Amino acid sequence: MVPRYARPQMTALWEPEARFRIWFEIEAHATEKLGELGVVPESAAKALWDWWATNPAIDVPAIDAIEAVTKHDVIAFLTWVAEQVGDEARFMHQGMTSSDVLDTCLAVQLSRAADLLIEDLDKLLEVIKRRAFEHKLTPTIGRSHGIHAEPVTFGLKMAEAYAEFSRCRARLVAAREEVATCAISGAVGTFANIDPRVEEHVAQKLGLAIESVSTQVIPRDRHAMFFATLGVIASSIERLAVEVRHLQRTEVLEAEEYFSPGQKGSSAMPHKRNPVLTENLTGLARMVRSYALPAMENVALWHERDISHSSVERYIGPDATITLDFALGRLTGVIDKLLVYPERMMKNLDKMGGLVHSQRVLLALTQAGVSREDSYRYVQRNAMKVWESDGQLSLMELLKADPDVSAALTAEQIEEKFNLDYHFRQVDTIFARVFGE
Repeated sequence: MVPRYARPQMTALWEPEARFRIWFEIEAHATEKLGELGVVPESAAKALWDWWATNPAIDVPAIDAIEAVTKHDVIAFLTWVAEQVGDEARFMHQGMTSSDVLDTCLAVQLSRAADLLIEDLDKLLEVIKRRAFEHKLTPTIGRSHGIHAEPVTFGLKMAEAYAEFSRCRARLVAAREEVATCAISGAVGTFANIDPRVEEHVAQKLGLAIESVSTQVIPRDRHAMFFATLGVIASSIERLAVEVRHLQRTEVLEAEEYFSPGQKGSSAMPHKRNPVLTENLTGLARMVRSYALPAMENVALWHERDISHSSVERYIGPDATITLDFALGRLTGVIDKLLVYPERMMKNLDKMGGLVHSQRVLLALTQAGVSREDSYRYVQRNAMKVWESDGQLSLMELLKADPDVSAALTAEQIEEKFNLDYHFRQVDTIFARVFGE
């Protein structure tokens, strides 16, 4: 985790003290149920909860010092708790194995991280929706292959992003449900030394589902799906970031990141206003995606368990969620304050002498009885003259003067095909599909 790209609320989920507190809750809830079942004295759980009620600080350095000797983190934690609670603490962890604690804790952390990420997406969606309606009918040029294609609106660009991040949200909700499972099944997952009702109790207390078969560890296909989903969200972040970066190019300059008072764009060139935030988002997206592959490689563990996944998850759990949380917050700020230049959009749209209306003329010629092949040839030969003039010539005027075109279409019919509003007739339909009626 790089502090530069981290926000406190998400980071707090992964602090050692937060992890140990979850471990305690798992152990205490399990002891509580074991007491109800008569496996251990009910006083054991009471002693644990009474100590917990004093809101004790977790002495992370002390636990680390014990682990330096035991070379086992869960044993170190249990030893430290026993030192605080006293004799009743010996009944903790009855019939349990370390994975019961570690995997269930990770499920809690990932589900809580997902909740924060869902909140992030909701805030982003709200901002994108506002900008979409603000520019619902702001004309701009649509590009394919980076080349002028046909007119769109800037609102439609935002609507595309809204629909995409809505899908991201739905995927994350599903991934959260899949990863939020509890396993308290003991060595090799057979419940030989612990009653399945203990697992049910702990799961209910922590808001988790029950893992149907844990083999001592929760199957890592669940985690692979979770981190793959984070990678897809990161890709959607990059897609919108790249759009902003392209729109901010000097030759385009249809939109740009907000440039705050006192901000500097370059150490050498005082005139520079660079898309640094969205460039940063491209880099962060690469990092989040990179965590998906090791999560997938974690799926293939040896037999009922090994710990090859453990070191991986100590990295990717915090790093992927913290980085994505930061990226979503940054993107929300970019779109919220994005400077949009409708005049420049219109100037660029008109730059190529009306070439963007070529398809309408092509279709009109076919409807007037000209073959598609001839229609394409008539329009293209005039369009290429405009292209080669860098937009100095007018496609409309060239078509009017073309005898083959004028033989099929009147001047008025040709002019009508250059009506910009025609392209926006279905904007309301698209918005209704994206945002609802």
